[in-house]
Amino acid sequence: MQENLVILDSEVKKRMEQEISGMSFTKNFRSATAEEWYIFLPGFKDPLTGGAAGKAIIHYNLYGNRDVFINTTLIFDDPAMYEPSLHPLIYALADETVNKLVGYADTLLSVHAGRNSYQAEYKSQSQ
Repeated sequence: MQENLVILDSEVKKRMEQEISGMSFTKNFRSATAEEWYIFLPGFKDPLTGGAAGKAIIHYNLYGNRDVFINTTLIFDDPAMYEPSLHPLIYALADETVNKLVGYADTLLSVHAGRNSYQAEYKSQSQ
């Protein structure tokens, strides 16, 4: 099995720390099966409104099947986040968002950030 090794320079690492420490959320919508959160970041914003850099949409399973994942979609609206050189930053922001908003639940993640878009699976090790 081949692992991808990413070496971060000090500037990227510093940017990650700044964005994550300044990250904040506001809940926009809540239903019985879903939540929508705005994601605010110090270095990014929506180019049209000047507001949140993105949003998280979290869909829950209410039927009690423990093998079903929570579906989480992150949509980043700032085109500056689409630069390929920022992929490690986008990955770190998505990871932090899942940790803060979903926690340790099994999660299927879809990140929409231009060329930095990707899908991931978060699975608990306790099973």
